[in-house]
Amino acid sequence: MASSQRNRVTNAIHSLIAHLVPAVPGDDEQTAQARHDDSFELVRSILESHGSPAVSSDVNHAADLIKRKLIQSNPSQALRFANLYTRLLSLPVLNQKWAILSLLYQLSDSPDPNEPPPLSPPKPPPQRPVPPPTEKDRRTKTQATQPVPEPSPEEDTVRDAFSPTGLKKLPSERPAKRSQPEEQPPSRVTTDEAPKKPARDVSIKSTLLADNSNDFEPSEMALLRDLPYTLQGLSSATMPFSKETALKLPSTLPSPIVSLLHTLAEPSLLYRGLAAFVKSPAKGLLGQSLRAAINNEIRSYLTLVATLEAQIRRTLSSIDESAPRGGIGKAGVTLKRCVVWTREATMGLRLMSLIAEESKTKHGGQLISLIHSFSTSHGDPVVAAFAERLLADVTRPFYDILRRWIYDGELSDPHLEFFVREQTHGADDRKDSKAKGHASVWNSKYEVVDAMVPSIMTADFAQKVFLIGKSLNFIRHSCGDSGWVDAYSKTSSKPLSYGDTATLEKWIDEAYKTTMRRLMYLMNHRFHLFDHLQALKNYILLGQGDFIALLMESLAANLDRPAFAQYRHTLTAQLEHAIRGSNAQYDSDEVLRRLDARMLQLSHGDIGWDCFTLEYKIDAPVDVVVTEWGNRQYLKVFNFLWRVKRVEFALSSTWRKCMTGARGVLQTGDEHVLQLWKSTRGVLAEMVHFVGQLQYYILFEVIESSWTELQKAIRRDDCTLDDLITAHTKYLTAITHKGLLGARRRQFHDQLKEAAAQQQNAAGDANTPASASTSATIEDRNSYMVQLSELLHIMLAFRDCVDGLYSWSVADFTRRQEADAAGLVMRPSKKPKLSSTQRQKPFSGGAADLDDPFISSSTSADGANYGHLNSELPALQERLKQLGAAFKSRLQVLLGDLAYQPDVDMRFLGVSMNFNDVYQPVKRKKHASASGTGGGGAGSGSGSGSGAGAGTQQQQQLGQGQGQPVVGGGSFSR
Repeated sequence: MASSQRNRVTNAIHSLIAHLVPAVPGDDEQTAQARHDDSFELVRSILESHGSPAVSSDVNHAADLIKRKLIQSNPSQALRFANLYTRLLSLPVLNQKWAILSLLYQLSDSPDPNEPPPLSPPKPPPQRPVPPPTEKDRRTKTQATQPVPEPSPEEDTVRDAFSPTGLKKLPSERPAKRSQPEEQPPSRVTTDEAPKKPARDVSIKSTLLADNSNDFEPSEMALLRDLPYTLQGLSSATMPFSKETALKLPSTLPSPIVSLLHTLAEPSLLYRGLAAFVKSPAKGLLGQSLRAAINNEIRSYLTLVATLEAQIRRTLSSIDESAPRGGIGKAGVTLKRCVVWTREATMGLRLMSLIAEESKTKHGGQLISLIHSFSTSHGDPVVAAFAERLLADVTRPFYDILRRWIYDGELSDPHLEFFVREQTHGADDRKDSKAKGHASVWNSKYEVVDAMVPSIMTADFAQKVFLIGKSLNFIRHSCGDSGWVDAYSKTSSKPLSYGDTATLEKWIDEAYKTTMRRLMYLMNHRFHLFDHLQALKNYILLGQGDFIALLMESLAANLDRPAFAQYRHTLTAQLEHAIRGSNAQYDSDEVLRRLDARMLQLSHGDIGWDCFTLEYKIDAPVDVVVTEWGNRQYLKVFNFLWRVKRVEFALSSTWRKCMTGARGVLQTGDEHVLQLWKSTRGVLAEMVHFVGQLQYYILFEVIESSWTELQKAIRRDDCTLDDLITAHTKYLTAITHKGLLGARRRQFHDQLKEAAAQQQNAAGDANTPASASTSATIEDRNSYMVQLSELLHIMLAFRDCVDGLYSWSVADFTRRQEADAAGLVMRPSKKPKLSSTQRQKPFSGGAADLDDPFISSSTSADGANYGHLNSELPALQERLKQLGAAFKSRLQVLLGDLAYQPDVDMRFLGVSMNFNDVYQPVKRKKHASASGTGGGGAGSGSGSGSGAGAGTQQQQQLGQGQGQPVVGGGSFSR
């Protein structure tokens, strides 16, 4: 361990001597080695001597010495030292604090670098004979009493090299000049004695280089003379430009000079490239501003070159031609100093060249992001500061466009450099936008180009800027309130510039709040947007119950006729009658004048109920909220609710008629007829319950709850027009989804076509299990609407059958009343019975009847009518049974689908319809969903049972009546 430490010390001493003691030119290897050994022994003896330290080992004493010295030399630094000393004492890691302070105190006596050292190196000492040993011993013995003789020059050199003040003399090979530095030795001058000290001209290394340099052509003076031309990108005699991007250097120069010239050639080549870039045409305003900013930086670079040229000329005019290297080392301007002076400018030129190269593929906000990346992502603070300075000039056109956008609502961007841009969609894109509900002035006029948003602003900030300008433009052009926009621009417009981000964000927030507040005020008070939304809910979504009931009652007789027999003036008159007879009369004229009744597109066989619709007309600028897509959604919901309301109206009328007739015309003594009416009223009650629950769910659980959410969203103080549009779209989506309307059926057909095409392209037979599984995965998302339509058709058909049964009962009651009035009393044995045989054939009098004295020939016609009534009853009974079974089976399938819905409200609908578990929900199989959705309600032929994918139970129930018509000519068969 000790040997390794000793070796490290020895190696350190050797390295220190080789670094500090210069070699004497002309000495042979043996002499140099002897001088090195002497220096080594001297250093070793100094290290091995254990002298007491010059400073006491008291840390406070050392601190006092340093503080006293600072107060005498530089009082301003004494306070800073006290702070640093307190921090040093608080560090527990350092144990030898006094040694640290002692070292710093000793280093304070080191020579000032601004003190001029001797320029002429000392000469090597003359060779002198070795003194005899007796004389050396004598001098050693008398050393205490006699003064120390003058040491040899070699010993002086070694001692000066390791003295606290450093090396003051350099050995020289010319002894003739030795007396000059000895006669005038440099003396140290303290700060108090000489306040202004002469600056050091050159360093010791420069002196040595000057003495040991070799001459070369062209000389350094010639290179310095041509250097200003080279830095300006101009050819010179020594360094011409062979081409635009190449500089030719003399081949006779040594490698160190060539390396320096390579460094100095970089700014010249960069300057030429940047000068060409500045003169090139720009694509836009930001490109022009970038070129202007680079041109300003180039002017600063040329100012530096001019200053350097003046310094070079001054130096060349004062050099000594007879001195080594022409005295260039003493003049203060060298190629290496020029490299140092142009280093920062070279870095700036390098950065600008990189930006200029990258800007060829950038445009607008991308250009700002490019420069801003150097400001935020680069680790060099010089590069970051330079990029910030460039951004201040480059972003001026951007902030001019931004100012006009957020204060005037006008987009002044001829070169498409701003991140807000006018939309230029084609005809197909506009058609798709209309289908999605986006084709409005608010949504289709301007758009945000995400790629053009500069990195100096966040995405939320850019969206806020976009909304401000779009709102001002909408207020000016769509709302017709340009006067307010002009006044706002005059009072609030402020110059915007890069740098003060906090102030800019504050101004943007103020403009955002002011603009949004004004826009919402106009939409609410001038254009009555909230009143229109309320009117749509009341009239189109059937929220105004008394109006809808009166309208349906007045139109019922008219809408039962064919669709081609409906007239516009009749519908308008009935609508006016419904308004005047309900609470709708108290609505404002602004609302009532927009309400209209019209007929949809007619189809063959349609009746008035199928084509009638209410329309609420919306004009600008309210149409940005209630778009064309929104109108279609309202129309879809109205048509569905109108059909449900029509079924409810029909069932209620029939139920009321049956309940009234049960106490009169429906009374009979036939048990079969009574049982038939009992079962019929039970099925009718189930249908009334189903329709009531469906209406309650849609009107209250869906529409009212969604309306409450809409009101919460649009009544907020910070609500914007975009928030209102989003909330209204969400409102309509929730109504159509939870209201069992689902997606449009065309999507299902498109999926079927795509699946068929995939099956045709797939290898193998199309009837393989793989193709079957592919088609099974496709499920109509509109299945609820199809099932509800079938159920509504079945209920209407059942209503018609009940009306037929009611007519039969009335006819039977009338016949019996007429018979009683005619005095015909029939024997109980002759009373008509509804046996199975009598249901098969019409009634005809037998022989016993002919012999009956109470029956005259005048009753023959009544007997024929009675037989005809008996022939109708079995058909009505069978059809009512089929329709009741079909209703239950389809309702069970619907309840099964609702039970597995992820939406809680839709599951609640199934629970409310089957609250007493009277139905057994059937889970529909996926393989039957595609083939069984076209039920009998639409006139389907003999399909798979119920048409909605019912199971075997349903097929068994419907198999008893094969070939019998159910609804619209359809049939149910096994």
